[in-house]
Amino acid sequence: MASISCLSSFSLSNFSAPLPISICSSSSTFLTSQIPCKPTKRSKPKRHHVSKVTCNSNQNTPTPNPEEERPSYNILGKYRRDVLLGIGGLYGASALSNTNPLAMAAAPILQPDLEHCCITDDVPPKGVIEAQVYCCPPRSSSPSIDFKLPKGTPLRVRPPAQFVTDEYLEKYKLALKRMRELPSDDPRRFPTELDFKVHFSWLFFPFHRWYLYFYERILGSLIDDPTFALPYWNWDNPDGGMVIPLIYRDEDSPLYDPRRNPDITPDTLVDLNYGSGKDPSVEQNLGVMYTSVVSGAKRASLFHGKAFFAGKQPELGGGTVELGPHTALHRWTGDPRQPNKEDMGRFYSAGRDPIFYSHHANVDRMWNIWKTIPTGKRRDFKNRDWLETTFFFYDENKNLVSVKVKDSLDSKKMGYVYQDVDIPWLQKRTKPKRTRKAKHLLDSKVTLLVKRPKQLRSKKDREEQEEVLVIDGIEFDGDDDVKFDVYITDEDVEEIGPENTEFAGSFATLGHSHSNMNMDKKIKTSLTLGITDLLEDLDAENDDSILVTLVPRSENVTITIQSIKIEFEKEE
Repeated sequence: MASISCLSSFSLSNFSAPLPISICSSSSTFLTSQIPCKPTKRSKPKRHHVSKVTCNSNQNTPTPNPEEERPSYNILGKYRRDVLLGIGGLYGASALSNTNPLAMAAAPILQPDLEHCCITDDVPPKGVIEAQVYCCPPRSSSPSIDFKLPKGTPLRVRPPAQFVTDEYLEKYKLALKRMRELPSDDPRRFPTELDFKVHFSWLFFPFHRWYLYFYERILGSLIDDPTFALPYWNWDNPDGGMVIPLIYRDEDSPLYDPRRNPDITPDTLVDLNYGSGKDPSVEQNLGVMYTSVVSGAKRASLFHGKAFFAGKQPELGGGTVELGPHTALHRWTGDPRQPNKEDMGRFYSAGRDPIFYSHHANVDRMWNIWKTIPTGKRRDFKNRDWLETTFFFYDENKNLVSVKVKDSLDSKKMGYVYQDVDIPWLQKRTKPKRTRKAKHLLDSKVTLLVKRPKQLRSKKDREEQEEVLVIDGIEFDGDDDVKFDVYITDEDVEEIGPENTEFAGSFATLGHSHSNMNMDKKIKTSLTLGITDLLEDLDAENDDSILVTLVPRSENVTITIQSIKIEFEKEE
């Protein structure tokens, strides 16, 4: 069985703040023991407390922890879905549960208990993949320090992977080689196996930004180059970017991963609408980008995803980029020969592939681009619950650092920017498949008539309120890869693609590979798509109803949907 560190530590600020969705990792760090996990006995909670989960040597005999004198209170109780786990250079907090009583007074950050590791069923059993999975990060001997924005440091410029120089490539390979050669108990040795569960919420972008930030700084320190910056996989750009970058294809390079789709050749075009059953094209890819970042994401809630609050039942819902091109590239790159399409095809294993970090660098770049687009209300959330969310990472000096979302909003202030390249999809407004005349009602098995609460909206109304299509109660098995496309049309959707206006967006996610966990594997979430521009382009602004067509793209997968409706979102 794989060995996973048992740890659950919650940090609340001076109000009812959110917590990161549970983060389960399997980093390549040292193993102190291999014992089953079991929650500690509850003790009376105090105003300041930390939830801790320790491990037992067997199902009945607890392992004593004489140093543990602090109150121990499992605030997730029997509804605990996952515990907090160390990710090599990271600590986070778990709060994904069926009932979550976390609306309480502030709790101080106490040093996590990393004394024990335990067996878990959260990853495929040994034998399914050749390497056993460990995730016991080294214990920090010092208290965490608060992050401070860098001052007086050279600005790092992240280059597009297709344009890097030979000199840069040699530095990158050397840095990664040295990282992998670090001792297993060195916190700078980033994990090779990861299972991020910060998806389906507004934590997706800031968490991954911090993750790459520390990864990048550690790489630079290992080659004594403070200007070193990660390359980004420029998969949104047909000028050499819509293929797997050449630097990741050399089998003798530390940047290579053998667990990639063997059908991908140097000339294979990336498929940003992967799973649609259609051959990819540049036009389709540009259409996906325009819909995901421009027309369908004119509000923070559409781009980032749904809010996640402590003390409330989570309403999971990812943003347009997360559920669109981000997941599509994970699935497209993963190896279909592996049981779960490892490495990129599963969250728990994606971080083994060095291309993961370049992929997410481009995802992070989308955040910067999104805020520069003039149309819509493209401003980050002002909600303190989001801004004060806290993560913990080890830095290049082995310090445990406390970071907050509010310090991640401007990459330039963090010390890095992206090298400019053409962005052809910014002005690539999609075109309707046909000139719209009469309506044909429900002549498709998956077409529904959805009533619009408002029509004849003024230009001012359209600017202040984004009309959104809400597909609620999307439920599926967490082990499954799930994808469906959404169209607003009554025509044959097989003749329509992302390059057409009728394409409203996609829902796509990777399976989580949970097996035999004592929990409900069903995931229930939602999809929200901005459709103001789409309806204008279809000349449908005055219609009292629209036809919404859902096209499932996953095989042998059961997906249920509770409701489809139209709402209007106004910036708070």
